[in-house]
Order: sequence, then C-alpha cells, then structure tokens
Amino acid sequence: MNLWFAALLVLSAAAVIENRCSTPGLRPEAPAADRAFRILGRSAFAFWLVLLGWGVLFLPWWHPVAGIVGSLALNSLIVRNGARPEWPGISMGLSLIGLMMTAFVLARS
Repeated sequence: MNLWFAALLVLSAAAVIENRCSTPGLRPEAPAADRAFRILGRSAFAFWLVLLGWGVLFLPWWHPVAGIVGSLALNSLIVRNGARPEWPGISMGLSLIGLMMTAFVLARS
C-alpha cells in the first residue's frame, strides 16, 4: 500500500474519532489531555487536507479520488460501531502516527 494512502486513512480515522467524541464522558478528564486530544484531532484533519492537496498536485487523478473514497469508507465503519471509552487514546495514537507518516511523505517529495 502506498504510504500516502495509508497516512490519509490514518489521519482521517483520527480526525473523525475526535469529532465524534463531543460529549464530556468520551473526552479525557484531565484538562491537558483533553487539550492535546483536541489539538491532535484537529491537526490530523488539517494534515489530511494537506495530503489530499499534495495528492492532487503530484499524483494521478485517481489517487486522490481513491483516498477520499477510502477515507469515507473507513469513517463510516468507525461511526457505525458507536462511541467507545478507549477512542481518545486511539485517536491520539493514530494522530501521532499519521503526522509522522505525513512528514515522511512530504520530506520525500
């Protein structure tokens, strides 16, 4: 699998989890952890957009289309399963992994 595509999916999953955890019971209790959760989730979405734009500029047209379709499919699987208490930790981990993958993809170009 292309690293660009994998990073796109990971960042999309992290962003949708942060967006779906809007109730206080599903967010980290510590204020610093809650702030980190919010910052990482929103950064994941921002860098998802950056990667998508990079794909539009440097990859064939069907790569960004496949990335959007794959992201939507993964997001629907996540949302369909419902909110879980372990989501904030998973989202923060996916955000960090996705941001590292994004840095690697952008550094190679």
